[in-house]
Amino acid sequence: MSDDNHTSWTRRGIIQGIGVGAAQAAGQRLAAARALLSAPKAGGSNGRAEASMPVDPLPLKPRMKLGTQFGSGPSDETLRVLAALGVNHICSGLPARSLDEHWSVEGLTKLKERVESFGLKLLMVPLPLSSSPIERAENPAIMLGKVPERDREIDQICQMIRNAAQAGIPAIKYNLTILGVPRTSPTPGRGGALYSTFNYDLAKQGATLTEAGPVTADMMWERITYFLERVVPVAEEYKIKLACHPHDPGMPREEGFRGVHRVLGSVEGLKRFIEIHPSPFHGLNFCQGTVSEMLERPGEEIFDVIRYFGQRGKIFNVHFRNIHGHFLNFQETFPDNGDVDMLKAMRVYKEVGYDGMIMPDHAPRIEGDTEQKQAFAFEYGYIRALLQAVE
Repeated sequence: MSDDNHTSWTRRGIIQGIGVGAAQAAGQRLAAARALLSAPKAGGSNGRAEASMPVDPLPLKPRMKLGTQFGSGPSDETLRVLAALGVNHICSGLPARSLDEHWSVEGLTKLKERVESFGLKLLMVPLPLSSSPIERAENPAIMLGKVPERDREIDQICQMIRNAAQAGIPAIKYNLTILGVPRTSPTPGRGGALYSTFNYDLAKQGATLTEAGPVTADMMWERITYFLERVVPVAEEYKIKLACHPHDPGMPREEGFRGVHRVLGSVEGLKRFIEIHPSPFHGLNFCQGTVSEMLERPGEEIFDVIRYFGQRGKIFNVHFRNIHGHFLNFQETFPDNGDVDMLKAMRVYKEVGYDGMIMPDHAPRIEGDTEQKQAFAFEYGYIRALLQAVE
């Protein structure tokens, strides 16, 4: 038996052991509960047992869901594949870059009905506040702080939130960024796959200001706060969750990058963010990979960060991504090939009571896999196996 086969077989035995142990424990608990409910209670002075009262079964705890997201679409063909793979919950692609018929209640209802005709659930749509850099942003005035343009853009965003809620979509995701997602050249990983990479020492060489010019931390917080104070009350009124993605990646607090300070690029910044207009409908699109990039020792520190936001009910969606490296110097790996114990992470999400989607994000690029279908299929299977192990 080769080392690879031996490793695979050993892992299989471990996972099967987990499943058998969990099944045995569940069976023992169920038998004990039945015995307790059916046991006669001590009677009165005549010693006769009282008739046991019917007891409702304990409700099942909500479970985490294997999900995915799209940059556009998805097509009917893709929805059929997802249904076959058991990826039963999705975040759609962007309905449109501005408020039009696709963002109407009717348009969003049609989108939801089309997705759900394949046996899937549409749990989230993205706002036209994407991770694109400010030069390609759909609504740039919000993060540029331009008046009165930002008010018009926010008014449209508020109407999109209302319409999504009325169409029966429970959550919306968005970004509040100027820089987009800076990366340096990809580096080779397992089997020659290319890993998305960031090295701050390389990136800062020759870096120039964006069209936003110098943006201090105070300026960023003013623009973020202004936005939240307008949109969170709408989300509260219509009972729809707003999930914000952290800044990817974090940058030095004193220097920033290209003149911009990334206040949502640190754990402390995210803690401050969720306290702005506190609400059960204001939280995070918790990108585990991005948060790991903020840490010096992600393999040790990420679990307590998950606990902090999870225990406060602020994790509305999870991008389940692993990295190799640390703050300012990292690679985005396959989920089983990085520094974070992903099974342990999944157990922590369960521990804090998270019941939303767990989805892959930024899969490595494999030669010949031009649309990354194989890479994502691997990640779907990996996540599904971990969910089965912990649930």
